[in-house]
Amino acid sequence: MITISLCMIVKDEEKVIKRCLDSVIDVVDEIIIIDTGSIDNTKEIAKEYTQKIYDFKWIYDFSKARDFSFSKATKEYILWLDADEILDYANKNKLLELKENLNIGIDVVTMETYMRLDENNNPTIKSRRNRMVKANKNFKWTGYIHEYIEIDGNIYDSDIGIIHHKVKCADDRNLKIYKRNIDLGNELSNRDLCYYGKELYCNCMIDEAIKIFDQVILKDICIEEKVDALCKIGECYLYKKETSKARKYFYKTFEYIEPRGEVLYNLAYSFEEEKKYHQAVFWYEMILNIKISKDCSQCMNISCWRFKPHLNLSFCYFELNNLPKAYYHHEKAKQINPLNKYVMANDEYFKSIIKK
Repeated sequence: MITISLCMIVKDEEKVIKRCLDSVIDVVDEIIIIDTGSIDNTKEIAKEYTQKIYDFKWIYDFSKARDFSFSKATKEYILWLDADEILDYANKNKLLELKENLNIGIDVVTMETYMRLDENNNPTIKSRRNRMVKANKNFKWTGYIHEYIEIDGNIYDSDIGIIHHKVKCADDRNLKIYKRNIDLGNELSNRDLCYYGKELYCNCMIDEAIKIFDQVILKDICIEEKVDALCKIGECYLYKKETSKARKYFYKTFEYIEPRGEVLYNLAYSFEEEKKYHQAVFWYEMILNIKISKDCSQCMNISCWRFKPHLNLSFCYFELNNLPKAYYHHEKAKQINPLNKYVMANDEYFKSIIKK
C-alpha cells in the first residue's frame, strides 16, 4: 500500500474546507495546508485535522504556492485538492482501492474533475487533470493562474472523479493577477495568453477578449489550443449577437478537428437565435448522431452532447409546429435531467396540451 500526502493551498475557505477534509481524511496519511493570508477561521478549522499548517506570503503566483506545498510533503505520493473540492462516497472508495493496489512504478495518476453538476448530481462539465504524483519525481507547477504540473514518466488514467463544488466567486481575481504581471513587464506564455482572454470574456470585456484570442490563433500552438481559441472567439461574437461572424470561427475549427458537441451546439444555437429553426434543427440533430467523446483532457461540456440539444430541439420543433417531434425531444431531455427547471416547465405545458 502506498502512502499519500494531501497538499492544499487556501485563503478564506471557512465555508468549505471542513467539507473537503471530511471527504478525504480517511484516505490520506498526511495533510499539509498552505495558507496565503486568511482572515477568517480557515486555519482554526484546519487545525482540527492537521498541525502541518504553513503561512506563505501571497506573491500573485499560484504555481509558487503549489510548489511550496509539495516541498512539505513527506509521503510517497502527493494528492492535491482545492478547498472547494470533495470526493463523494463512491469516489473516496475508489481512491482507497487505488491506494491499496497502485503499482509503485506509476509516477502520475490522473483523475476527472467535475466542474458542474446538474440537478440530479450528474456531471455536466468535466476535465482530466494530473491529481496525484510521486513525491520523489520533484514535479514542478507552471503558470500564474490555471496552473498545471509538468510531468513525465508512467501515467495512470484512473476513473476517480473529484467534485468541484464552488461556493464563493473569485470575481476578477484572476484577471487582476494577469494584468499585474503584464504591468510588471512579464511576458505571458501562449497558454497564459489564452487564459487571459478567457478571463476577459468572463468579466464581459468582450472586445478586449477578441483582440487577445486573435493573437492566440496566430501563435505556434497545438491543435487543441488553436481550436479552443477559435471557439472562444465564436462565443464572443455570439455574446455580441453577431451570429454570422461567430459561425465563421466555429466552422474554422473543422479544419483542425472532427465536429464536437460543444462546437455544433454553438452553431445550432446561432441559427436558433436568428429564428432559422430548420438550420438549427439540422445542427442539433447532427450532435445526436455523433458518438460522445471520452476524451476530457480538455474541458468537456457533457450537456452540449445530449441534454441541451434535446431541450433546444423541443423548442425548435415547437416553433416549426411539429408537436410530435417537440414532445419526443422533451421526453428525451426529461430522461436525462427531469429536475431541470426548463424541463419541468415544458412538462407542465405538454401535459396541458395532452389534456385538451
